[in-house]
Amino acid sequence: MSSTPLYFCTLFDSRYLTRGLVMYESLKASCQNFHLYIFSFDDRSYHMLEKLHLDRVTVIPLSSFEDEDLLRVKPTRTPAEYCWTSTPSTILYCIEKFNLPHCTYLDADLYFYNDPIVCFQEMGDHSILITEHRYSPQYEKSQIAGKYCVQFITFKNDVYGLRALKWWRERCLEWCYARIEDGKFGDQKYLDDWPERFEKVWVLQHPGGGLAPWNIQQYEVKRQGEKLICTDKRTGHIFEPIFYHFHYLRFFQNGYIELGRRTLSEDVLRLFYKPHISRLEDMKQKLWSIDSSFDPHGATASPRGLKHVLVSAYRRFRNIYHVYPLQEFLEKYA
Repeated sequence: MSSTPLYFCTLFDSRYLTRGLVMYESLKASCQNFHLYIFSFDDRSYHMLEKLHLDRVTVIPLSSFEDEDLLRVKPTRTPAEYCWTSTPSTILYCIEKFNLPHCTYLDADLYFYNDPIVCFQEMGDHSILITEHRYSPQYEKSQIAGKYCVQFITFKNDVYGLRALKWWRERCLEWCYARIEDGKFGDQKYLDDWPERFEKVWVLQHPGGGLAPWNIQQYEVKRQGEKLICTDKRTGHIFEPIFYHFHYLRFFQNGYIELGRRTLSEDVLRLFYKPHISRLEDMKQKLWSIDSSFDPHGATASPRGLKHVLVSAYRRFRNIYHVYPLQEFLEKYA
């Protein structure tokens, strides 16, 4: 696989535009040979992406992608649930439409620090690559959200890869909701038994593939020259991050940001979050120079009410309250 391009796909709408584009720029900076297929989930994102003329990118509008099966279930799903429902279909579409030897789905809120080629080298002759959540003990949610995270998932265009991919697509069309029901949750719990259900499945072993707010507590993070270095607190194993999943990063219309509800060290805030949020802000300004009629961060109204006050007090007590004035946060961790 190393001698051929790496083929990726992702999906997002105009509310996730800055995240998706910063993810793309990180991939372009770290990966020498790739092509990215972007599925635009609204017209506004499609027209913006077309104007940008991105290198090594194919933009696909919903009108080209949606088939009868997806359109049939679309009214029964929320926008987020419909994105989850569509994930296996985007991968299958790319493989079949462009006759790709393989395709990897990427969540739009990833950021690459090193070449993901190491993931594919580790995968070797296997046909399917999945990544674990690797939850920190205090945030263990495998029984709810699944052992594996859909964030970075690869299928080869062979009998083994397509069998699993088509099975997954069928399951997501049948049921894909943001609730727990009969051992299911969204598109993700379906992956729990894949190493047993399907042949030639590889679970990524490199700890740098899939760093995220639910597992970063297990590692010390330092800067060594231009590189970020992670050390496993339990084993002392040292490695470089491949990608970080900036899940739950939110922008509010009052100028505040939220980074999630888990413990994040000062080093993690300074070395991961501050640079990433600065990149998102720079991308927002770039996009606004083209079209300032919408917010490409997808900022929402900040939560209010008694429940929010009580929940915020609890999170402050637990040291998991990560709501900051955006500019103060950027200045503090400069």
